[in-house]
Amino acid sequence: MKNKTLRPKDAATLILYKIDGDELRVLLGQRHKGHIFMPNAYVFPGGRVNSVDSRVRPSSSLKADVLAKLERAANPARARAIAVAAIRETYEETGLLIARNINKEKIWHMNIGPKLGEINYFFRAITPPNRVRRFDARFFFADASVANGTLGGDGELTNLDWFSLEQIRDLEMAGITRIALAEFRRALLDDNFSSENNLIPVSRFIRGRYQITLE
Repeated sequence: MKNKTLRPKDAATLILYKIDGDELRVLLGQRHKGHIFMPNAYVFPGGRVNSVDSRVRPSSSLKADVLAKLERAANPARARAIAVAAIRETYEETGLLIARNINKEKIWHMNIGPKLGEINYFFRAITPPNRVRRFDARFFFADASVANGTLGGDGELTNLDWFSLEQIRDLEMAGITRIALAEFRRALLDDNFSSENNLIPVSRFIRGRYQITLE
């Protein structure tokens, strides 16, 4: 009997970056070896969209180009929830918060006021069929200067640190994470990136092989 293919769950990932002198550094953490999905791998903070993400009231709206790009595959409410999830998951996993209300107790609440206007959407990746977990993940990035808090998080990720591109070469990392990093670097250098007409690269499994399409 053929296994039923899991439907991908909405998920969101956020790359926080900073420029240290002339060097680009990005925030990464390592998943525990006991995780079913991508054990031991270094990843950007992120995770599934949950029900609370659609009820939180942001303190700033998504940029027009971000909303337009997300709405190519999501309605406005779902687009906002995905963006909220990127900020929430980053806060939970790293202790760094992009929001109006700084929460010293490190508890996400309904009035925390995530600043959706500070994040940029640049990449989408859909987990192939026949995996133990499947996600339809949207990737965002933001300058670390817009985030507040102390690097720590809830323990979901270990070895949290700001890694240079040279250091990243030696890390255990899934291919899709390296592809996302390359797309992020391309987006940073794209003078036309903020155009609403700019297309988003999408990684998906089509006819037995990975392909990058544009959305």
